[in-house]
Amino acid sequence: MRIEVEHGDELLVVESDEPITIREVLKQLEIPSSTVLAVFGDSIVPHTSEISEDIRLELVVVSSGG
Repeated sequence: MRIEVEHGDELLVVESDEPITIREVLKQLEIPSSTVLAVFGDSIVPHTSEISEDIRLELVVVSSGG
């Protein structure tokens, strides 16, 4: 399956033959999971969500300050 990930101005792609979690996708893309929210449609989805079909996700960068 093909997982497309919009991250900033980039469109990144991960291919997987087996179901994969969003956390695993982020790890393959070397994006720290603590720095982004995954969005599908209008919903934020947990990084533990399993993907089992072609999908396009948007990553929203989380900012924190002190």
